[in-house]
Amino acid sequence: MKMRFIPTLTLLLFLGGCSSADNGLTMPTQNSYKVEADDTKERIIEKAAHVVPTANQLAALQDEYIAFIHFGPNTFTRMEWGNGMEDPKIFDLKELDTDQWCEAMKAAGMTKVLFTAKHHDGFVLWQSRYTDHGIMSTGFRDGKGDILKDLSKSCEKYGLKLGVYLSPADLYHIENAEGLYGNLSKYSKRQIPRAVEGRPFANKTTFEFEVDDYNEYFLNQLFELLTEYGEIHEVWFDGAHPKRKGGQRYNYPAWKELIHTLAPKAVIFGREDIRWCGNEAGDTRDTEWNVIPYTENPDTTSTFPDMTDVLLGGRDQLYKATYLHYQPAETNTSIREGWFYRDDTHQNVRSADDVYDMYERSVGGNSVFLLNIPPNRDGKFSDRDVESLREAGKRIKETYGTNLLSGAKGPKAMLDNKYETFALIENNEIVITTPQPITLNRLVIQEAVATHSERVEAHSLEAWVDNQWVEVARATNVGYKRILRFADVTTNKLRIKVLGSIMTPAICNITAHYYQSRAPQLTYNRLAGNKVSIEPAKHDFGWKPHGKDIAESLNIGFKIFYTIDGSEPSAKSKEYTAPFEMNEGILKAVAILNDTPGAVMTEQVGMSKDAWKLAGATASVNNRTADKAFDYNNNTFFQTKDNQPTPYIAIDLGKVASLNGFAYTPVKSATGSMMAKGVIKVSQNGRNWQSVESFDFGNLINDPSKRYHRFNKAVKGRYVRIETSEIANNGKSIAIAEIDLF
Repeated sequence: MKMRFIPTLTLLLFLGGCSSADNGLTMPTQNSYKVEADDTKERIIEKAAHVVPTANQLAALQDEYIAFIHFGPNTFTRMEWGNGMEDPKIFDLKELDTDQWCEAMKAAGMTKVLFTAKHHDGFVLWQSRYTDHGIMSTGFRDGKGDILKDLSKSCEKYGLKLGVYLSPADLYHIENAEGLYGNLSKYSKRQIPRAVEGRPFANKTTFEFEVDDYNEYFLNQLFELLTEYGEIHEVWFDGAHPKRKGGQRYNYPAWKELIHTLAPKAVIFGREDIRWCGNEAGDTRDTEWNVIPYTENPDTTSTFPDMTDVLLGGRDQLYKATYLHYQPAETNTSIREGWFYRDDTHQNVRSADDVYDMYERSVGGNSVFLLNIPPNRDGKFSDRDVESLREAGKRIKETYGTNLLSGAKGPKAMLDNKYETFALIENNEIVITTPQPITLNRLVIQEAVATHSERVEAHSLEAWVDNQWVEVARATNVGYKRILRFADVTTNKLRIKVLGSIMTPAICNITAHYYQSRAPQLTYNRLAGNKVSIEPAKHDFGWKPHGKDIAESLNIGFKIFYTIDGSEPSAKSKEYTAPFEMNEGILKAVAILNDTPGAVMTEQVGMSKDAWKLAGATASVNNRTADKAFDYNNNTFFQTKDNQPTPYIAIDLGKVASLNGFAYTPVKSATGSMMAKGVIKVSQNGRNWQSVESFDFGNLINDPSKRYHRFNKAVKGRYVRIETSEIANNGKSIAIAEIDLF
């Protein structure tokens, strides 16, 4: 193994244009490179290996985990998209606690927060000089409140960087007759900022741009945001656009000049600095390259496409480029279902498992993790959001706060935990030895992208186990940071192998860590063929789920044990390996990981539904037929037509059975169609019915979980009829995901 340690200062002497094979550079490094018509594939790849981030882009990458704050009229209307015509007084904020926001974000491990100063509705959350459509026209602090100012002070107090989101789209100025957006005004030279009597700026910088009315308005607001709220580290331009008018164009070069002058440390999202990862699910690409192809010069163009391709920066993509440009990705999603707060009853919140998993996937996948936390109508983060943030932050700190390679032998520049030092890999492998055996399940590796770009295309990790090398993990690129996740391994020697690269890679940091896995919570499913399955419970989060198996990535190595006789399960109980036959009864199960058991699942398993047939039901809507109430699938459901008298379902069990009760699984997405009260009846022939008992399921709206009703004494019958006498929340129909009998 041959490596060279190049001190950063020495290396920088070469960046002005000198060439040296000794430092791994053969040409100057730049933020962008033009691909010439006569460039060979080899030359294109060589250029790609010399595309590096700007100082601001590197700082943005090093922030790693940042927050988004969506707040505004939508918080009070419970809408995702406003229309621009909302009365400002709808924003009925009474209290505000930005310290609470920052305390929670700090506990989560976040380093920066992006605030939606103006969303697409055009409503502003600071005391702007240039509009009355905003917080100045509300009752909050008698119209003198300034949420951005409060947040700026809190960020300073808690040591968080601040960024601002200013929507280019503005429905208020689109929908109003006197609105500036698309009003076909002529371009003319105008001074920014426009002076407003009685409200001078402390910052005396001025600009002169050739712009129309809306661009002038936008630049004036940018000037306010960038000069009156402390240092701004990111400016976020959303590409979403609910409506256009008048052929309005944006003078992006003017915006850019203003930002670069007034906020020299800020990166610009949605333009040449930072890009979208391609979805809002918190799901980064398995291979996320930051050196990516462009068809136009990213330094001069005003058009930046959404980059949603599965692979952006591989060799085949780079060969098609006109320009090669360094542009990191932000992997963004919301902790809640939607960008804005709606309520604490129906709006699901991501679990700590989910947040932590996405952190490792995104930060450890060469991108920045941007997590939205929407404040509630009390001006705070809700308790569930805070709990999830704190727990995920605790896990991040516990895992990555301890480097198991401290004191290890290997390339010093890679093991000193300093990003500024690095070493070249010339024989495609790195060997690290620890003084004593360590147990690890995470390895972090970083390339020196600031000086040598991203060059690793594929790599693997091996551990010395039982006197031989054993591969424990394999991945594609590295870039700024790659987190390898694998099952626990104990060893005193590690080997990283570079399996593919563009030129010689430079590695600046390698650390090893241990994540204390948690045994997952369990759930069961009744299956056809009188069988039962047991599996880790999946977090119920329907809004833009990232589709990854959290239990598999975080809880590697757990085993499930179960009983069917009512006894408590343990490691001595029967191990679950596959669905098994079970008649009705009490099922108990527990997951055990590293000799530590999780929570015990206890479930009343109903009888097999294989022989059941529909014996009658109230008319259904669309394809939500009554047979879907007993098809072993909670994702399908029976729903009646509206306003039917005494909605019911009748089931033929196929034989006379002894019944002790029933279970009702409501449809969480249909909160206005839940069986609150009713009567259950039995029959021997399907014609003559005997009332058994009435049932009452309270608080379904707030807790739409599976409900059980147990009879005072067992009854016998072949036919069962369930009638609804009251629908929750005065609904008009009933919906049933599943009926179970026991």
